[in-house]
Amino acid sequence: MPLSSNVRGAMFMVVAMAAFTFNDTLSKLASQAINPGQLMLVRGLFATVLICLLAWQQGAFTNARQNMHPMVFLRLFGEIGGTVTFLASLPHLPLANISAVLQALPLAVTMGAALFLGEGVGWRRWLAIAIGFSGVLIIVRPGMDGFNAFSVLALVSVAFCALRDLATRKIPSHIPSLFVSAVTTVIITLTGALTVVPFGGWQPLSLELIFYLAGAAVLVLFGYQFVIMAMREGDVSFIAPFRYTSLLWAIAMTIVVFHDFPDLVMLGGAAIIVASGLYSLYRERVVGKDRPAAESTSPSMAPDGV
Repeated sequence: MPLSSNVRGAMFMVVAMAAFTFNDTLSKLASQAINPGQLMLVRGLFATVLICLLAWQQGAFTNARQNMHPMVFLRLFGEIGGTVTFLASLPHLPLANISAVLQALPLAVTMGAALFLGEGVGWRRWLAIAIGFSGVLIIVRPGMDGFNAFSVLALVSVAFCALRDLATRKIPSHIPSLFVSAVTTVIITLTGALTVVPFGGWQPLSLELIFYLAGAAVLVLFGYQFVIMAMREGDVSFIAPFRYTSLLWAIAMTIVVFHDFPDLVMLGGAAIIVASGLYSLYRERVVGKDRPAAESTSPSMAPDGV
């Protein structure tokens, strides 16, 4: 019996979330040996070659000068801030905890759109946002035993990513997405080159590290391809919630690869964030919002330099 388009789309989305999480896993493994600047530089070199070849093949660099819109620069600023703070926190936090905090990104985008873009948000979605961020506080645990200051960096990364995604909304439609991705990848790579020394200096690269970083770059593009396939296959309202499966993959990788078992407090906070995000997505559909926040945020949630 052939699968329906919605089921196929959901399967593609689950595969995409797995690819993004495996990218984060490889990046975390690499971050135990090299600093965030070197990670951005080396991973970015692999990603730049891949994405620029694809953009050139698709003609995305045509009229490059006219495509340098102010919102492209604002998006770059958000991506740089999000990537630096995310990678700085990555070696010091369990992958599942970082992923759980990042699940609040659609809520942050909804809040930002209401505060800065004048989009209408009813009391139900404001309540969902408040409850969702209470879940973030449960995971971060400020002032309590188990508090990790690097959790604050993960939360700052969410703020930068929300800025990135709000800017992305305002980029004119005539500017190719591949052009934006290529420019972002180049700038993130240059940022890595400039921050290698401030973050502690260059470390020798083993073949294992090179494999990790090259694999991470490939997985990002693989994930984006499957997101595109998912969105073209079925109803977005059915497929978008499956983005939250990234948290399940992150928990699995935390246990299997890093042998770190999430505690009940973290799992409870994560459940609150996901439930709030799903309810917000439902309310956005009820009020007839054309492009819900859960769809217009970056597919991987985490900043990936693309």
